[in-house]
Amino acid sequence: MNKQLTENKKSLITNIFLLLGDTTGKYLITILIISIFLLPILHIYIPEDSYTISLLGKYLCFALLALSLDLIWGYAGILSLGHGAFFGLGGYMMGMHLMREIGDRGVYGNPELPDFMVFLNWEKLPWFWYGFDSFLFASLMVILVPGLLAFIFSALAFGSRVTGVYFSIITQALVFTLMLAFFQNNFGFGGNNGLTDFKDILGKDISSKETRGALYICSAFMLILGYLICRIIISSKIGNILVGIRDRETRMRFLGYNTTVFKIIIFTISAVLAGIAGALYVPQVGIINPGEFSPIKSIEIVVWVALGGRGFLYGAIIGAIVVNVLKSYLTIISPEIWIIFLGLIFILVTIYLPNGLTDLRRLIKRYYGRK
Repeated sequence: MNKQLTENKKSLITNIFLLLGDTTGKYLITILIISIFLLPILHIYIPEDSYTISLLGKYLCFALLALSLDLIWGYAGILSLGHGAFFGLGGYMMGMHLMREIGDRGVYGNPELPDFMVFLNWEKLPWFWYGFDSFLFASLMVILVPGLLAFIFSALAFGSRVTGVYFSIITQALVFTLMLAFFQNNFGFGGNNGLTDFKDILGKDISSKETRGALYICSAFMLILGYLICRIIISSKIGNILVGIRDRETRMRFLGYNTTVFKIIIFTISAVLAGIAGALYVPQVGIINPGEFSPIKSIEIVVWVALGGRGFLYGAIIGAIVVNVLKSYLTIISPEIWIIFLGLIFILVTIYLPNGLTDLRRLIKRYYGRK
């Protein structure tokens, strides 16, 4: 037992040293840590600023979502075109808790039923809403619901040897099915309007500056933690196995590895990270609706990772933040051209930067090296 503990400690120390060698990742983590201490304070003491901190927090949630996809696509070769399913489910779990927190302060003043249920003449709270008055229970569901769905879905898919483009297609079918289900008024999740009009979180006014600052801190902390977890995974023996599965899955099976088990586990971990991102996203934007399950949004996540640099982790974070910052400003200038602009960027990066924005450093070195 002592020998095993010693070996585990050595493995952890080795992984930490490998992490410390990730220069770009260290810079990103340093920036995030500085922002945790600096931005919430500035937000509280600048009277005019009531929106920026939530917008930045939203970007960090998207970064965590992109990171979760890069873990499976960049290192295991599993392209999911429906990762928004787990993001949306995590968001709905948190949204259900925030709706229960409203109590009798809703439009209809019903202490038990959310407003949309009263409007639709529901007589009692559905069984699957029980327990969501507890933040701890809701937090547990944020992990369990996306994780359980991912585990069952991936076990069925990978167990049947569904891979490549066929797996990507059925992930699109999954997220599209969820979108259609959540759009139904009788499904119990608010239908087309979704869940909104949140008041409190943990007894604090959700719109107050202090709460917005705290939510940003939580988003930054979870992004750092998610990055460290992913970095430790890919720096370990498991990471080498995942890369082997990505490059030569048949050979890995021949060597005796149960590739199905590894893919199921890593897909489930990825889904849990996406669910956490969704749960942090909802209180900062103030709404969750079936639009989060739109197949187009899941494809956008793939674009973020591809633009930032697939298989680098920090590339996914950079890609998600850069694309969404551009989206925020370009949709204000001209909403019609945004999607065309995004497509153009994707094409140019695919042609000239095969590894996304992470290739810029290489191109700059090559350019200056010729002078």
